[in-house]
Amino acid sequence: MTWFWWYLLCMDLLIPFTMIGFGICFLRRPPKQRNSWFGYRTARSMKSEEAWQFAHSYCGKIWVQAGKWLLPGTGIALWLVRSGQVDWMGLVAGVVCAVQLLVLVGSLFLVELALKKREAVLDSKKRQ
Repeated sequence: MTWFWWYLLCMDLLIPFTMIGFGICFLRRPPKQRNSWFGYRTARSMKSEEAWQFAHSYCGKIWVQAGKWLLPGTGIALWLVRSGQVDWMGLVAGVVCAVQLLVLVGSLFLVELALKKREAVLDSKKRQ
């Protein structure tokens, strides 16, 4: 059963490593111009160049931090079931993956909320 545990561990570490990798990429080298191919592409983030840069910076920070928390959590959760039944290992790995996906999708809501707040502040400054 050891090979199956290693497989599950590798698969469950993909999301945290991807979040950290793209988070660092968004912080250090965000896409220079708005585009439809790569980057944090939502209607709100593509409204202006400033919003585009802000979204990448904010998303990058969240993803790096979330990924750093998810890595050890994933390792610990799977370590606890390393010698268990195959079904149990698969169930735990599935739950861990679901939690990771919730964090990933939840981070997008946080970025959109920050963009909305930023937009409101800029609009109120323009009106004054």
